[in-house]
Amino acid sequence: MKRALLIMGLACGLPLLSGCQSAYYSAMEKVGFEKRDILVDRVEDTRDAQEEAQQQFSSALEQFSQLINFDGGELQDVYDNLKDQYEASESSAQRLSDRIDKVESVAEALFEEWQDELEQYSNESLRRDSSRKLKDTQRRYDTLVSSMRRAESKMAPVLAALQDNVLYLKHNLNANAIGALQGEYGNIKREIDQLIKEMNSAIAQSNDFIASIKQG
Repeated sequence: MKRALLIMGLACGLPLLSGCQSAYYSAMEKVGFEKRDILVDRVEDTRDAQEEAQQQFSSALEQFSQLINFDGGELQDVYDNLKDQYEASESSAQRLSDRIDKVESVAEALFEEWQDELEQYSNESLRRDSSRKLKDTQRRYDTLVSSMRRAESKMAPVLAALQDNVLYLKHNLNANAIGALQGEYGNIKREIDQLIKEMNSAIAQSNDFIASIKQG
């Protein structure tokens, strides 16, 4: 399914722009992919991005640890590696934010469509059951996206701290500067540990949500 979604997305250009968005969903429905299928796919993509971000931020922490424990060798190389890790973490964070945006986009369209369709029922019992399922899905979705956004919010302070250290070292690349930054490691580690904890929670929420949607 992801291949089909990618092909349709490329055909549309920028599927999250409002005009193209509706055309994208309509085109997907014509080939058998409903909004709920797209939602599941995007939640899976976001979960994967969270796992990748966990690994990336852990790598950045490891590189920072190597820097402050520098014991001979080319200091410039160690600094360059930390800078690369910061930039990779920044890209990973942006990728995750973009995927959360895409989850919210299709969820909004799905719930709007579902609500509108409730008025089309002639069978009151079926309408009530569908309305109940809509509210239950919205409730679980709200919990999910709150967890995703909470984890996302933990990335900014980590990135800011990494950037501060990279900028400081850029013009102060010497043993004394590294010594001055040793106290920063504990703070960054605590922030990354909290980030990973929040991401683990969001990943678990994602898996639960995906399972609930697939079960109907």
